[in-house]
Amino acid sequence: MTTRRRGLSRRTVLGAGAGAAAALGLAACGGGSDDSGGSDSGGAAADFSERGPITFATGKDTSGILKDFLDRWNKDHSDEAVTLVELPESADDQRSQFINNAQAKSDAYSVLGLDVVWTAEFAANQWVVELPKDKLPVDAAIPATVATGTYFDKLYAMPFATNAQLLFSRKDVLEAAGYTEAPKTFEEMYQILEKVKGTNPDLLGFGSQYSKYEGLTCQITDVVKSAGGELFDDQGQPQADSSEAVLGLQTIRDGFDKGYIPKEALTYKEEESRQAFQDGRLAFLQNWPYVYDKFQADDGSSQVKDKVLVSLVPAVKGDGTSTVGGLNYAVSAFAKNKGTALDFIAFMAAEEQQKAWMLQTGNPTASQAMYTDAEIKEKYPYLDQLKDAIDKGVPRPQVVKYGEVTQAIQEAAYGCISGETEAKAAMTDLQKQLADLTKK
Repeated sequence: MTTRRRGLSRRTVLGAGAGAAAALGLAACGGGSDDSGGSDSGGAAADFSERGPITFATGKDTSGILKDFLDRWNKDHSDEAVTLVELPESADDQRSQFINNAQAKSDAYSVLGLDVVWTAEFAANQWVVELPKDKLPVDAAIPATVATGTYFDKLYAMPFATNAQLLFSRKDVLEAAGYTEAPKTFEEMYQILEKVKGTNPDLLGFGSQYSKYEGLTCQITDVVKSAGGELFDDQGQPQADSSEAVLGLQTIRDGFDKGYIPKEALTYKEEESRQAFQDGRLAFLQNWPYVYDKFQADDGSSQVKDKVLVSLVPAVKGDGTSTVGGLNYAVSAFAKNKGTALDFIAFMAAEEQQKAWMLQTGNPTASQAMYTDAEIKEKYPYLDQLKDAIDKGVPRPQVVKYGEVTQAIQEAAYGCISGETEAKAAMTDLQKQLADLTKK
């Protein structure tokens, strides 16, 4: 994703029933919106005058910090208190609960913490309402993050956090192989691992998130992009069977076949891969930047303290490209007290909260100012690389049928990297499934 992309392009518009459209990218299409008010994807304007208690439904707070922010709000808004509703840690499970709630037209959730890739689905189905831009700090956010909350040029979700993965390399491993810089490509990384495996046979190679879940969709999206391909072209047509896409998947398969990626990585999600690197078992790790604080822990829990070099993720060729992650806040179409919900979103997106969240959790926020803030840069020396990764990042497919699309990607990729199918066959089958899922 680049900062030049905005809204949803005409390439993204695919049939999804009367009055609905599927979106497969992040550029502009459709009419503009009136920033003074909101409408829920063609429905009646939302009523933001209602005030009172609300709920905030989001994935499990593994940081333990979120309660402090809610307490700060509640201290000043006793008649409009926010109650946290923690959903499962798994993004797939979160999405299922959000959809079940929306289909029941329940007011149990007021503010929704949505994965950045869900905007099209939730807006097209009128499960969330359009947000008035003049009531939110939209201009302060990184433009690319605003694009993830935009559908047909209308804002349906305010960016709170953004994210891009980075490569974490063991300095001592690099030095043992005669390198002073992190590898830029998978080929170079595999060469380094070949050099050191004889001297340190217990050291595993490269780890990332290869379990069959949403993290695998992220891995395939970015490796295909770095190979020069993409899962969908500029016209919204699937290109999963292109030679570049096959090369991307084959590069990961080669890592498993040649032992540069350990078989146990087939079970890795974020935390499993983080723990393996932190315990000193991996030479290289691709993961989200929250892991850096844990690697630098002073309590003896980290075997890699002061041994970590941070860089862009490895590429098949060219520049390393990370799938962009993050979290956006939306207002349920079925919620009561939407006025309070909107104000709470504005509170969380304000610079004070954005800075505190980034300093306390290590998770990058959407505010542009955070990436030049002296205090944050002092704590996180990799901030320039992170901003570079965000700017160069690639989005996952934004589609109304996202659940089915991501499941198809996961099944195809896992079947290949686990040795069940070959890369070309896996991507040929995926191409057929994606074509069926995106038919008009």
